[in-house]
Amino acid sequence: MLLGCIADDFTGATDLANTLSRHGMRTVQIIGEPTGLPPDTDAIVVALKSRTIPAKDAVAQSLAACRWLKQHGARQIYFKYCSTFDSTDAGNIGPVADALLDELGSSFTIACPAFPENGRTIYMGHLFVGQVLLSDSSMRHHPLTPMLDSNLVNVLARQTPHRTGLVAHATVKQGAGAIAAAFAELQSRGIRHAIIDAIEDIDLHHLGEAVANLDVVTGGSGAAIGLPENFRKAGLLSKRENVKPLAPVGGGGVVLSGSSSAATLAQVAAMSAKHPAFAIDVAVLFSNKDKAIGEVLLWAVEKLKASPTLIYASAPPEKVSEIQSRFGREKAGAVIEEAIAAIATGLAKSGVRRFVVAGGETSGAVVSALGVKALEIGPQISPGVPATLSYGEPRYALALKSGNFGGPEFFSEALEALK
Repeated sequence: MLLGCIADDFTGATDLANTLSRHGMRTVQIIGEPTGLPPDTDAIVVALKSRTIPAKDAVAQSLAACRWLKQHGARQIYFKYCSTFDSTDAGNIGPVADALLDELGSSFTIACPAFPENGRTIYMGHLFVGQVLLSDSSMRHHPLTPMLDSNLVNVLARQTPHRTGLVAHATVKQGAGAIAAAFAELQSRGIRHAIIDAIEDIDLHHLGEAVANLDVVTGGSGAAIGLPENFRKAGLLSKRENVKPLAPVGGGGVVLSGSSSAATLAQVAAMSAKHPAFAIDVAVLFSNKDKAIGEVLLWAVEKLKASPTLIYASAPPEKVSEIQSRFGREKAGAVIEEAIAAIATGLAKSGVRRFVVAGGETSGAVVSALGVKALEIGPQISPGVPATLSYGEPRYALALKSGNFGGPEFFSEALEALK
């Protein structure tokens, strides 16, 4: 293993694994704390469910993963979070990054969630989603990590006791040498974390070369695109062809959605117009969860005989706010995740082998419920989302989608890709 990665949610881990695979690294995604090393692997991505848990727990899980990765030969550690920098003033990006630096005896790292291919760019330290600032995007209404500040230097500064700085685009576009010189200057001023501007993929390639000697790198999946080339230049990684197709699994196909992002709501609408769809009523879940889950399963098993189906708890912001006010934010989220996980388990018992899952928290719940321990990474379905295949038996074909990713027809495209 050359590169050891720690992701703070399951879809983010798959996103990163997709990036590394597309750039020539044999990559395996491991679910939760790792217990074994798959053979013939260049990069391991450990998928944690640590984005919104208490910071001390996120730190403990991340350190455990880091120690395992280093023990098994990782030459560099990559901490992956969302391209919209999902976090709160309490963490968890800053605390985890600090803990990893302390663990490895390092004094400096970078933070770059840019993903130009999916419209996430950083300029003068401000994160844009498409053409709008992060704080003006739909992430402003995220139920768990509302992003109200687009200035990532300020956001990260509230999460760490250490100083944060910026490498602006005027420097980044000059190439790796200029970026490395900026790193040295920032460190001379006692700055531990540097936000990096990036508006095009070439900026990320420059950044990748500049961070070759850092023990810890942090960012979204985009900031990792330049890392494989560093290992090639060192003679440690050979040039490889495109990602190979995955073996077919057969069985029925279902979409499970717990995300309420704008992109996912559009995907739910598109899928509902063409295929059977079941909207989960959270109030019914709270009154009699087992009965509600049973009704969904009876409906889905019958519909799957003729068509792919959609089961969703996705809702517009005003409905989400109403549910959270009525039942409590954390409690409502937990009940929805548990219900969708139970539905996935029931469908798997009935023979379903193809699952498209929308939302990081939902994906984590589903994959854990299915007992999946590791994923083989296949071809990309949409930027940031590859087809994957679970190890072990039975084998499940999975597409784990971050809420904000994919076009309106993504669900249908993913089900077709998983055949």
